[in-house]
Amino acid sequence: MPAPSPDNAGRPAADSVFAASGDIATEVTRIADGDARDLDALRKLDPDQIDGARPKKRLGLFFWFAAGFFILVVVLAITAPWLPIKNPAKIVGRPRIAPNSQFWFGTDALGRDIFCRVIWGARASLAVGFLSILFGGVVGTAVGVAAGYLRGKTETVLMVAMDVLLSFPALLLALAIVNFTDSKTILTVSIALGLVAVAPTARLVRANALIYGQKDFVLAARLLGANHVRILRREILPNIVPPLLSFSIIAIAVAMVAEGGLSFLGLSIDAASTATWGNMIVSGKPALENGAPWISLIPSAVLFLTVLALNFSGDRIREYTDVKEG
Repeated sequence: MPAPSPDNAGRPAADSVFAASGDIATEVTRIADGDARDLDALRKLDPDQIDGARPKKRLGLFFWFAAGFFILVVVLAITAPWLPIKNPAKIVGRPRIAPNSQFWFGTDALGRDIFCRVIWGARASLAVGFLSILFGGVVGTAVGVAAGYLRGKTETVLMVAMDVLLSFPALLLALAIVNFTDSKTILTVSIALGLVAVAPTARLVRANALIYGQKDFVLAARLLGANHVRILRREILPNIVPPLLSFSIIAIAVAMVAEGGLSFLGLSIDAASTATWGNMIVSGKPALENGAPWISLIPSAVLFLTVLALNFSGDRIREYTDVKEG
């Protein structure tokens, strides 16, 4: 028969962590009470880390300020025809009136109200930004998904074409398109800038398509007999949308700045027919040295704040939607 245990039944060994009270039940209860107190303390410090809860992601207060400012600009641009403001093309006062209670942003070199022109100019500038990225996003997404999902020769041909497109300096390519068509309309400028955005969008989408195309849920869908269209629509594209959204928001800001650059070169939207922030800045350039800097600086400030709001919002959305695997 085995030798009897030297320890008393129901009592801990002398070198056990339970030896303090001599009673296992008492010590287990004490440890449990201590763990409960620790959990309560941790819950007060960071409630998101207790009970298996995931940390809550927050966009932050500055994101809502930035998004609110951009939404305000969009609403003013959309409702400009119905707002009680002056005609942006009409002379309403003396030239170069400084900002005052009557003319909040002053008047330009011809005597037109700059405040009204800034609101109306937002329509064209925002239209160029949205239309160009819509064009570049649709074409670039199609190219990127085809290259990243189909692979093989399709990927080789498409990505070589994108590399060739990327080899052209972006601004020079847009200049060449506008100059070749000899058309300075919103649509022409949007297509020119949208073509510039095709290659970066395609490379971003391709990279994500390559990643998600090898995931287990995509392989499982294939094994269950799902066709390519269903896999792309239900499995691949929903995971590509978040990074594409944040990229598109920042790209809109880049397109708006690019429109201003084309205006400086005289190859953007015709200032005589449509006011944009870009051609307003250009038209006010001579006044910088003639005692009326607000003609150029105010549209520049509005463009700067709008681009800043878009950049910050896009960056925060990217961080918010970023999923890191454990």
